[in-house]
Amino acid sequence: MTSTLPPSLPTGPVRGSAVPSSVPAPVSLRIRQRLELAGAPFFANDNIAEHLLEGELEQLEIEVTGKVRDLLRSLVIDIDNDHNTEETAERVARMYLHEVFKGRYHQQPKIASFPNVKKLDEIYTVGPISVRSACSHHLVPILGNCWIGIKPGDRVIGLSKFSRVADWVFSRPHIQEEAVMILADEIERLCEPQGLAILVKAQHYCMKWRGVKEPQTSMVNSVVRGDFRHDPSLKAEFFELVKQQESLLAT
Repeated sequence: MTSTLPPSLPTGPVRGSAVPSSVPAPVSLRIRQRLELAGAPFFANDNIAEHLLEGELEQLEIEVTGKVRDLLRSLVIDIDNDHNTEETAERVARMYLHEVFKGRYHQQPKIASFPNVKKLDEIYTVGPISVRSACSHHLVPILGNCWIGIKPGDRVIGLSKFSRVADWVFSRPHIQEEAVMILADEIERLCEPQGLAILVKAQHYCMKWRGVKEPQTSMVNSVVRGDFRHDPSLKAEFFELVKQQESLLAT
């Protein structure tokens, strides 16, 4: 049987196909190389803001816009003539980088902590805090509520700051189990409480909108640390306070 392949294939660059050395690498590649050189992780739910140089987020938005245009064209959408998708690529790039995934690309909001002058040691809860994320498997929404319980240590932060840090953490592609752990790490770093408890209840559109399409299914998970973990009565008090806060919403 006669082969239809050429006797040999060129292994070096084809004449005229080389990219001029003066052409800069895509900004995403430059950022990736910088992260790898620093040994910094860049998983879907990692924050990479400290590794971005000035102006690179704007450059990344332009690059992502072009990639989204390619995606839409591959979905056989006539973005050149369809008035509904004419600027969809720009909107999607802006949405991902500055809104729904801002927790990856933007620095944590400034959170000031204050000395616990009165040595408060009674627990308190904050919630429900609305949380919005996206399933890292399908990039569809995760929407729910979060409650945070604190037994103060030497420092405290304002109540509104819990909402800000929760929004920053959840605004990334996630699985819910990891999101709660990352939020707990951030809160412990910010105010070093004697005890910390977090409860999240959320609905996942990867189950509601696709796949098994179960519209009533939700996921509930929690993290307890410090005194909440070692003192069962404190843990029980936290969950009882959450029930009370939920009952207020129902009235």
